[in-house]
Amino acid sequence: MASVFTKIISGEFSGLFAWADDRCVAFATIEPISEGHLLVVPRAEVASFTQADDDLLAHLVRVAKIVGRAQEQAFAAPRAAMIIAGFEVPHLHLHVLPAWGEGQLSFANARKDATPDELRAATEKVRAALREQGQGANVPPSVTSPQLGA
Repeated sequence: MASVFTKIISGEFSGLFAWADDRCVAFATIEPISEGHLLVVPRAEVASFTQADDDLLAHLVRVAKIVGRAQEQAFAAPRAAMIIAGFEVPHLHLHVLPAWGEGQLSFANARKDATPDELRAATEKVRAALREQGQGANVPPSVTSPQLGA
């Protein structure tokens, strides 16, 4: 059975995308710890980071680094942080988020009341920063599309 992330990537479920390439995508989480919190997710269904092949995992971390730099710029954050947990969805995903301190890096701090408009605006800020940083080729043509640009 396809994971919820596979359904988001396929367009069966809606998502807000900042990044897409042939191996992974980055989209907004619906329960952000901080504004601009994104998930970097492989297109292939891999249950956990320990089950990913080394090349895929290295690619995901490279993309997380690029996304993190864009988040730092977009939200004037001193750092970007990455969390790999994966208990809620059995499909490998890296949580990448703007961060101002270690104390905020807890899923207990996740907002359950973020509106679609807030999530869209935050994702658009990251998309704009990615373009400014020369990563426009991997910013999907639409925030709601996981497809590669033309």
